[in-house]
Amino acid sequence: MSLTSRRAFLKSFGLGCAALAVSGSLPLSAATRKPRNILFILADDLGWGDVSCYGSTPGLTPFIDAYAQQGVTFTDAHSPASTCTPTRYAIFTGCYAWRKPGTGIAQGDAALLIDPRLETLPKVMQRSGMVTGAVGKWHLGMGLGPGKTDWNKPISPSANAIGFDYTFLMAATADRTPCVYVEDGKVVNLDPNDPIEVNYQKNYPGEPDGVRDRATLKMDWHHGHNQAVVNGIGRIGYMKGGEKARWVDEDMADIFVEKACAFMEKNREKPFFLYLGTNDIHVPRVPHPRFVGSTPFGPRGDATRQFDDSVRRVIEKLRALGLEKDTLVVISSDNGPMVNDGYMDQAVEKLGDHRPAAHWRGTKYTPFEGGHRVPFIAVWEGQIPAGKRSQALLSLVDLGNTFAALRGVSISKDAMPDSFDVHEALLDPEKPSSRRAIISQDWYMSYREGEWKYIVPRRAGNAPSTKNNPLNGELYHLTGDASETKNVIAEYPERAKALYEALLKAIRDGRTRP
Repeated sequence: MSLTSRRAFLKSFGLGCAALAVSGSLPLSAATRKPRNILFILADDLGWGDVSCYGSTPGLTPFIDAYAQQGVTFTDAHSPASTCTPTRYAIFTGCYAWRKPGTGIAQGDAALLIDPRLETLPKVMQRSGMVTGAVGKWHLGMGLGPGKTDWNKPISPSANAIGFDYTFLMAATADRTPCVYVEDGKVVNLDPNDPIEVNYQKNYPGEPDGVRDRATLKMDWHHGHNQAVVNGIGRIGYMKGGEKARWVDEDMADIFVEKACAFMEKNREKPFFLYLGTNDIHVPRVPHPRFVGSTPFGPRGDATRQFDDSVRRVIEKLRALGLEKDTLVVISSDNGPMVNDGYMDQAVEKLGDHRPAAHWRGTKYTPFEGGHRVPFIAVWEGQIPAGKRSQALLSLVDLGNTFAALRGVSISKDAMPDSFDVHEALLDPEKPSSRRAIISQDWYMSYREGEWKYIVPRRAGNAPSTKNNPLNGELYHLTGDASETKNVIAEYPERAKALYEALLKAIRDGRTRP
């Protein structure tokens, strides 16, 4: 990228979270040692009730259930959004995505959404002396955006620009084009004689079409997902070329596991931070044949079992390398579950008594607990107590500040403005969290303090303001009504107004952490 292009690219970013990186160190208490390595595994659309150790349907996640007994299972952990792109943005920047316009669900050819000048989670880990890697789902854009990114040349800026030494990623989601892997900014297995083109407006002449060629699909679509056809499955967006580079959905989980294990093997003598973002259990749910029929719940259940096995293989590799005692492992999900998310994969028909969000109301895309209360398991042999449960309040936006504290690195006051240091609660289930409120973003926003939760008026969308009447929103008292069945705003109007004002203050202040 030329200097002129780079300046134009950087200028295009919003300034809502524009703090630059700073160096420094922050000593831990004498009783705590640094984790030599950090392994962060993030599932996609895995519900609180999809993980059996949370008390839901038994047998779906046998390895994770057993592994959780080696650490702490957190029951009040949340994603900062109930959809994937804004959650990932918040994780890596420590800044709520709603502070930066354009960070909704990104299309597959979106430009890189994270300003490379920002202090980011991987940059902090680099400053702490770690080698950093990212494998799997990205969905935060790469390159210069629609019509500007050339997929046939090194893609710049790529995810490597925000602090990852190594990346092996899919550009967006498995249901969006381009359906290729990108390793360190280059499309894998690309044939220069078969260049890739991507278009989200119209198809290319002669290319298959999910509507016209619907009868040929091996997985039919329910809504959307009817544009390009790759591996016999309709996608969102169109693409042409890159035949040798296109992924095979059935092999995706294995490939991500192999790349994650290879990264740990290569860096076994060095401290490392590894983010592994699985596609499971996001659509299209096309698990490897060895998992087909492994559960009674169809492809969604089988993909859940595949996710469990992916975790098993990565943890077993960690053990084989002799690194288990030196590694903090965190397993979570980017948002709550969605059963029918656009394909006819029998997820609804075969759901039976299984409740993916357990007793919580709502799903992915909603402001209710089921949309953003997520499984969160932390294991670190010898440092985190085994077999414990914790009610400490956590948000995935806190990972940046928390991992920085654990690694003994400080961040500037202006960086990661919404990321709290919750490392004490992470290490000790008896200790409370430093976080006191949860803000979640979806089509609407919600704000929770203690046992009270407020959802903004629906016509206010993601932009609450003093012009809106807070009494048009919803108020729930989670104590005694965990499933959010009774809107008590008429009974407690002053409580609703106070929570709404607290949300407005968080917006005005541009930060929530002290």
